Amino acid sequence: MSTPQKPEQIGICSWSTHAKGPDELIERLDQIGLKNVQLALNGLLDADSPWQDIQAKMSAKGFNIVSGMFGTIGEDYSTVETIRRTGGVVPDETWEGNWKIVQGVAKVAHELGLELVSTHAGFLPHDDSDPNFQKLVDRISQIAVEFSNYGLSLLFETGQETAETLTHFIEALIANGSANVGVNFDPANMILYDMGEPVESLRALMPHVQQIHIKDGIRTTVKGEWGKEVPIGDGEVDWNAFLGVLAVHDYTGNMVIEREAGEDRVGDVRTAIARITEAMRTS
Repeated sequence: MSTPQKPEQIGICSWSTHAKGPDELIERLDQIGLKNVQLALNGLLDADSPWQDIQAKMSAKGFNIVSGMFGTIGEDYSTVETIRRTGGVVPDETWEGNWKIVQGVAKVAHELGLELVSTHAGFLPHDDSDPNFQKLVDRISQIAVEFSNYGLSLLFETGQETAETLTHFIEALIANGSANVGVNFDPANMILYDMGEPVESLRALMPHVQQIHIKDGIRTTVKGEWGKEVPIGDGEVDWNAFLGVLAVHDYTGNMVIEREAGEDRVGDVRTAIARITEAMRTS
């Protein structure tokens, strides 16, 4: 018997609230009505950061940090082409700095009691003969080992490659000894990057999926340009079919709302909660 999704699984990405510190984040969580948060971890690497006491403040108010996320140096999302050149751990010129971030993030995530941390690794080659393929297998294996030392799983954000390419790359990592790798599936990113249909991509990647992002989008009509992120339910994701795949696979993990566009983040997230909760009820 399949397991339907539950509203208790829903959370929000901390960066979607535009909060500048723990107090502001808690205030916006109260406005939104959610208890679960995926936390951006880079800010905790600075000893003087206002985020240093985030866990104590959230626990005192009954909120949960359910997972983490980290970004890499020099990421430029201006166009699809600029993020292809600058994203993740692909560029050689930022690898040393990114490795330091990885080491700091692993320690911080462990101190927060987390098990899952996601990131955009960068555009992964689909061909083993690509010079970057083995380089990235080696680099990401190094990250996975560091994460494993702290009891963490490394999750790939979807979108920058097809489900087929990501599956092949994960299998190469596992064959290389990295068992603690998985997927943070973002259906909108498959649309925004024009890398596949969300429901079919989810079905293909489901054996590796450990966390879900709730986000929606509209595909571009111009090859090589961004699609458009829109509020949940206004885009091309078939949420009933999407939730149906999760139910068939008895998915019980986090479902984290990510809103990276728009001027009314609180309002858009409230809309997302209402619409995804209704889809859970009817799918």
